[in-house]
Order: sequence, then C-alpha cells, then structure tokens
Amino acid sequence: MLTLGMNYSQMHDSSACIVRDGELLFAVAEERISRVKHDAGFPQLSIRACLDFAGVTAQQVDEVCFGWPHPGAAYRHDLACFAGGNLPLTYQRGLNSTLHFLSMWHRGGGAKRFTQQFGAGRARMRFVEHHLAHALSAYAYSGFDEAAVVVMDGRGASEATSIWHGRNGALEHLMTIPFPDSVGYFYSEFTEFLGFHRNSDEWKVMGLAPYGQSGVDLGAFIDPVGDGDGVPYRVHTRQLLANGAAPFAEMTRRLGAPRVAESEIDERHKNIAYAVQEACETAMLSVARLALAKTGSRNLCLAGGVALNSKANGKIVASGLVDKIFVQPAASDDGVALGAALAPYLDGGGKLPNRAMRHAYLGPAFDDDTIETALQTYKLRYTRVDDAAEPAADLLSRGKILGWFQGRMEFGPRALGGRSILADPRDPEMNAKVNNAVKFREWWRPFAPSLNKECAGEYLESATDSPFMILTAQVRPEKRGEIPSVTHVDGSARPQTVEKEVNPLYWRLIDGFARRTGVPVVMNTSFNLRGEAIVNTPTDAIRTFFSSGMDALVIGNFVVEK
Repeated sequence: MLTLGMNYSQMHDSSACIVRDGELLFAVAEERISRVKHDAGFPQLSIRACLDFAGVTAQQVDEVCFGWPHPGAAYRHDLACFAGGNLPLTYQRGLNSTLHFLSMWHRGGGAKRFTQQFGAGRARMRFVEHHLAHALSAYAYSGFDEAAVVVMDGRGASEATSIWHGRNGALEHLMTIPFPDSVGYFYSEFTEFLGFHRNSDEWKVMGLAPYGQSGVDLGAFIDPVGDGDGVPYRVHTRQLLANGAAPFAEMTRRLGAPRVAESEIDERHKNIAYAVQEACETAMLSVARLALAKTGSRNLCLAGGVALNSKANGKIVASGLVDKIFVQPAASDDGVALGAALAPYLDGGGKLPNRAMRHAYLGPAFDDDTIETALQTYKLRYTRVDDAAEPAADLLSRGKILGWFQGRMEFGPRALGGRSILADPRDPEMNAKVNNAVKFREWWRPFAPSLNKECAGEYLESATDSPFMILTAQVRPEKRGEIPSVTHVDGSARPQTVEKEVNPLYWRLIDGFARRTGVPVVMNTSFNLRGEAIVNTPTDAIRTFFSSGMDALVIGNFVVEK
C-alpha cells in the first residue's frame, strides 16, 4: 500500500510525506522548498518531492490522506462557540471564520487542488480528524506497544487537547477538551501580547522566560491545574479575548500595555514570559498526570504544537511520572502528515505499523556532483576532502563558526546535524557572536548542545536519550563553566544526543572535536537566518553562508572558507 499524507489547512506549516507498506520513506515541509516561512499554501512542491523520491506517479498512490476533517467541521464548531458565548463574536472573527471555510470548501479541503495539479487516479481521498492524525503520528512512531498519548495544540477542527490510549497497534480515544479551552491558544495570545508573531515565535517566549521572576498573576486567564472535576486545566477565554473588546483589553488592564514589536524588552516583559511558561508547564504536567492515570501506563507519547515546548517536556521527564517518553519531532501541524498517512492501516480493525523513530533525516539529499556544480556556478574556491568530519572538527576547535550541510534534511523545526550551524560551546562569547553576526536574532535566544550519546550522562542530569532536541535538561553544575554558550541562564540546555549508528558522520565530527579539546559537545543551531526557513539545497546553503558571519561552509565533501 502506498499512502501520501499531508497537512493543508491554509493556516500554517503545510507538508507532505509518503509511506509504503508502513515504512515512512520521505517527509518535507513546504517552506523548505518554497522558501516561504511557515508556508500555508497547498503543498504542491512537497508532494512532488515525495513522489520523485519514491519513484512513483500520483496515479500509483492508493490513498491521499489529509490531516484535517472535511471542510465545515471547524466552521460548525466556531458557530456553536459564537452561539454559546464560548468564543466572543466580533465582525472580524466571524468574517475570518467564514472566509476560511469558503476557501477550503472551494478547494475540497485540498482534494480538488490535488487532482488539478497531479491528475485523477485511483487514490481515495481520505480526511482524518486532526487530533487523531496527531495521535497517530506520536504513537505509531514511538516503538511503544502500550502508551498514554496526549495531543495539545492551538486547535484542531474542534479540539484543543485530547487523550488516547495506544495498545497493540490501535488507538482508543479517552477524552477531548474542546477549543477554545486551549493551552496553545493561551500561549499564542501572550506571544502576540509580548510583541512576537503567534504560531511562529512561541520559542521566543520560552527562551525569554528564564530571565524573568515569579510574581505575575495570570489566574484571570488560566487555571493550570483545573478545578477538581476531572478537567486538568481551564483557560478563561472570555477574559483572554476580553469579550470581543479591543485587542488585549483585559490583559492590558491587569498587566499593562502590550509590547510593541521590536521595542526594548524590559523586566515586566520578562516576568510575564516567566508566568506564561510556568502556567504552560503546570498545565502540561496536569494533562500528563491525568493521561497516565486514565491509561495505567508509564509510557507517554506527545504531539501537537504545545508538545514542542521542550522546557515543559523536560519537566515531565524530571517529574518521575514516566518511564519512557516519545515526543514526535515534527509535533506541530507539519507532523500530522505522518499520522494521516497511517490512518488507512486502522481500517477494518487493522493494526498500525509501529516502528521506533530514531532520526528525523527524512528530507532531500544532494550528492557531491550536485554540490560541486553549485560551487562552480558561483565560482567559489573550495577544497575537496575524504572525510568532512575531520576538517570540520579542526575548524571548530580553532573557534570558527561553520555551516554544516550533510545528508538528508531533517523533518521538523530542529536542525539535527543535517542542516546546522556549528560553533565551539566553550567560548562564553560564542552565543552573542552567533546571535549577532550569524543569525541576526534577539540576544536572549539560547543555543543547543549536540553531544555524543555515550557522554550525555557526564554533562546532563536527565534527558540522556534525546535525539530530537525536544527535551530540556539541567546541565550538571560542574560542567556549566565548560560549555557556557549552550547552557541557558537557568542552568538548562536543550540537548541532542547523537548516536554513532544513526548519524556516523556527525558523531565523528563531535568525537574529533573531543579529541582536540576534551569536550564531546558542539554548539548547534539551525542553518538559516532570522525569519527564513532552514536551508534545503546547496544553493540555499551558499547564499545563507555568504549573507552571514559564518567563517566556513562544510558542504558534502567540500570545504569553503572566507
């Protein structure tokens, strides 16, 4: 069976993947190919890339699976919320909801666009409930036979949070908390209040939070531990949205004026970010505790945009509530493509394929001939090497900042040694250097350590199995001075543990750096500039390299130095 999964909602993060007989072959977000950050358009380029990788035509696909229900489900839920007063009705809110419904209905939820672009074939068009697609994407790639599964995001068609029980290749739905009682919506509303872009810059709030202090009361907007009636949290949406009054009216009355984008960050903003992050962590722990109690399991799978909150995930791990945790690395909406593509396997009481995902290198790759052609096109001076790991390790040990472009591109928001910018974590000024001269982004944004898995326990108090850079752990106090540029202000880090069997080239690079410096850790951030998607092609890498303060580019088996 050949299935094509996709995320297409006209909201954000369109994507596609292809699965053959239960094996995930290829997955890519539209933004990586189109170069439009969080591209919400129909994922035509991603679909084409999936078909080309698999060597098939659209007419050979058995099922085309969308990670959303038929158009109209979200609109009906919106109308019910407006009528019941759960979502304050304004002219703009009603207009946006109606226009979105009409646009998706006109496109058949994407089915008409698929037929227009790729022709009619034998494929069945299948629409999968959004949270089911998220849950499938977590459980079916966890490798756990049995687990509690939690989905938390801004919203599905009608869902905000859902709890499932995965057992023996099947999923049982246990509970749904409907939108707008949404932790994701709460977090995104405050993201915008703090002067950032919702559904895009939530990481900035998470990164800013450790610079703040406790004391800001958000009780008017969220009760992160619920009210004792079996509901793990409550978001007070009417207060959050001020009953349709001016934007942020109630937030402004209680917390002061919203921050203007690009203006200075003051102590009040830091303290609000601290309170927002603390509420999110508490709510996620509350949901996890309920899910584990309902299922009787000590294994936990997480998906949905809220599951990208690595600090909260780290708190769950450190809580002792779970024995094993799996957070789907593309937990946001791009990742629903992975779950949607597996939905046909449940037909007729069937079982899901369940293959433990140990890496996210699911995107395009480029051979040395293609890379060399790009280098020659731009008339660049370069050196060809036998093993890119050794010269890269040497450059890093001498304080150089590298662009690292190797193998297949990662799926999901994290750079994991395929499309990365690397630097020396021992330099206490390196964080500022990369933020200012390479990434051109805010001073407080942290960087992640990549370290070889067998050395993780030496540096981290927990999260020693973290291949997807999606769990936060505390750096051991005696090691914080050794790797200051990847240790956040609160002593935490968001590590990637690298396995020799999974990414031998990247493992050798880190090992080579360790042989030169005694430190088996490198500083890793995504290979992109602020506001741009992570690079995909050699041309993207070359342009980004020469548009920033990187010192060298190690691309395939070639080294380019400025």
